[in-house]
Amino acid sequence: MRSPIWPYIGKRLVMTLPVLLGLTLIVFFIMALIPGDPATAILGSYATPENVARLNAQLGLDKPLVSQYFTWLGNLLQGDLGRSFNQNREVLEIVSERFGATLILAGTALVLCSIMGLLVGIISAVKQYGFADKVLTLIVLIGISTPAFWLGLLMIMLFAVEWRLLPASGMYAVYGGGDLPDLIRHLILPAGTLAFIATGVIARLTRASMLEVLRQDYIRTARAKGLAERRVIYRHAFKAALVSIVPVIGIQAGFVLGGAVYIETVFQWPGIGSMLVTAISTRDLLLVQGGVLVVAAAYVFFNLLADVVQVLLDPRVTS
Repeated sequence: MRSPIWPYIGKRLVMTLPVLLGLTLIVFFIMALIPGDPATAILGSYATPENVARLNAQLGLDKPLVSQYFTWLGNLLQGDLGRSFNQNREVLEIVSERFGATLILAGTALVLCSIMGLLVGIISAVKQYGFADKVLTLIVLIGISTPAFWLGLLMIMLFAVEWRLLPASGMYAVYGGGDLPDLIRHLILPAGTLAFIATGVIARLTRASMLEVLRQDYIRTARAKGLAERRVIYRHAFKAALVSIVPVIGIQAGFVLGGAVYIETVFQWPGIGSMLVTAISTRDLLLVQGGVLVVAAAYVFFNLLADVVQVLLDPRVTS
């Protein structure tokens, strides 16, 4: 008998296509609403009406928005995101260079927040209404309520300025370094800041899911059989609760990836976030569109991956 998992995965992949198409529409037309004229920004002091009109014609910006969209979409389907106005380089090349740094930051933060969130949620559920539960719940609520950029500045002030334990900015040291230990030292503050914010959501859901599972009859039966409490918690209860937790981790992956945009600005991390800030200030629309589209597509991919993992953990989700 054929497993229902693969048809479900295929269905989810097909459903992703209109989502990606909608993303291209949103990204393109929102960028078109940004005030200012790209040709004027590019030409600077040479922005006479004649030069602006000529450059708009060369870039295709004199055409209707709908025509510009379909031209851009056609190029996108061929793997061409256009050419950066200011850097005079292919957008795909620039985004590819920066996306690696963003993935390192977001991936590290996601691993940290998943581990911490799961542990905090499990401890809070097992020690419900106890001292540990109250303390951890307070810390989680603080994490959820704290603006990431403010926490980042606080981290810099404490660990880099006051205590001089960690570097305040960059991905590697300006002089020397460049190896893995140097990368880890520069990664601790920005990744820790991102992880602290996202940990709260995972912890709260883990606690709620674990409490629901721990009330089930089969958990009481396992305890009545004399199984060790650790085995009941981690082998039975956590495995059942994980089915509900995985989608939230997928959502937090998108949050962490999006949060990296402004965290990179605070810590001067050379990823897509700092690239987007510069591109927006210089009205480099194609570069902004390419960067935002890649981040949004990655968000969709992480959610799709979370759905697939959820189905692999519990095939009943497909029904």
